[in-house]
Amino acid sequence: MRLTSEFWVSALVRRINGTGAFAALSNKGASEAGAIFIKFRNSDGTYDLFGPAPQMVYDEAKPDERQFTPLKSSTAESDVDADLEKQKRWDRDLWIVEIEDYRGERGELFPLAKD
Repeated sequence: MRLTSEFWVSALVRRINGTGAFAALSNKGASEAGAIFIKFRNSDGTYDLFGPAPQMVYDEAKPDERQFTPLKSSTAESDVDADLEKQKRWDRDLWIVEIEDYRGERGELFPLAKD
């Protein structure tokens, strides 16, 4: 059974804030199954955007684990925000978690899909 989006996001924010990084929820979506996007602020002031990985990249041994794939990299915040606004028009139930962590440990903060 897959965790609800609300539970998963709550646990992610709590875990990240406990590591010395900072995470905050900027858009609350559907509690049961809203898509989750991650807006990541880099130390140089640019942003990366991550979205749900396609189903085909999920590990068959862990089919319920959420994974993320890069959508934008090292771009202006306004570009990331514009993409997220487009997503909201298409899916009003999405979640947006904003993260700041300058230690360079992104892969340990949330699960990235393997290439």
